[in-house]
Amino acid sequence: MEAKRTRTVPKVILVLLFVILSIMALFPLYALLLGSMKPATEFFRYGLNVRWDFSLMSFKNYQAIFEAKGAARHYFTWYKNSIVITVLFTVISLLLSSLVGYGLAMYKFVGRNLVFSLVLLTMMVPVEIIILPLYKEMIALRLINTIWGIILPFAVAPLPIFFFRQFALSLPKEFMDAARMDGCSEGGVFFRIMMPLLVPAYASMAILQALASWNNFLWPIIVLRTTDQFTLPIGLATFLSPLSDNYDVLIAGAVLSIVPIFILFVFFQRFFIEGLTVGGVKG
Repeated sequence: MEAKRTRTVPKVILVLLFVILSIMALFPLYALLLGSMKPATEFFRYGLNVRWDFSLMSFKNYQAIFEAKGAARHYFTWYKNSIVITVLFTVISLLLSSLVGYGLAMYKFVGRNLVFSLVLLTMMVPVEIIILPLYKEMIALRLINTIWGIILPFAVAPLPIFFFRQFALSLPKEFMDAARMDGCSEGGVFFRIMMPLLVPAYASMAILQALASWNNFLWPIIVLRTTDQFTLPIGLATFLSPLSDNYDVLIAGAVLSIVPIFILFVFFQRFFIEGLTVGGVKG
């Protein structure tokens, strides 16, 4: 009995620790949600706070967004742009990065280790260093102020390639040999046999890549020019200007912007940990 009690105490402490960490992680979201129902004057007086005052709280900020009033008149255009860019970027990135990672893991060819080393090397290069060359390239390709100017430069990134390679190394090559014996082409081996086995990896990277694209601010603000082409992060930033500070609508818009990523995580969460765990074991 004493031994069982001794083992229980660390578990209780661990649970309490995780509860405290969870509360700390959720507290900013709680403050954001509460602030989205307050008028702008409240932010000028007290800043973003967690004070409950039912006389001030309402859904007028959300109403202004849905009725496209004032600064929020382009909000759902920006929302649509962000969704389109995020979906296209995620699909293209997952497909191309998985092909590269799969090739580096499953095929032996001259220079394979050199190519993989170069992939790892690019992970150490800050994005800010390559922004100017990329910008000149987008001008040459006439992709300025287009969604493809945002998607294509980062569609094949080193992190997804590394992740898919590590995950592919854990897959048995006997499936590939059996498919070839049945007359399957190399493309068929990947798309019909190996791709279904990569589902946990796709789910994990889908969340990470979609989150990166959805929150991307620096590159889109450089490439995009017109208001109707803005993504949500850029559009929300326009709510604050020297002439107007629409903090109330800004925070309500920020709350709504969390919804797509939250839904994505809910659908793919059961694959997320599995993909990260398996991908980090072998290699």
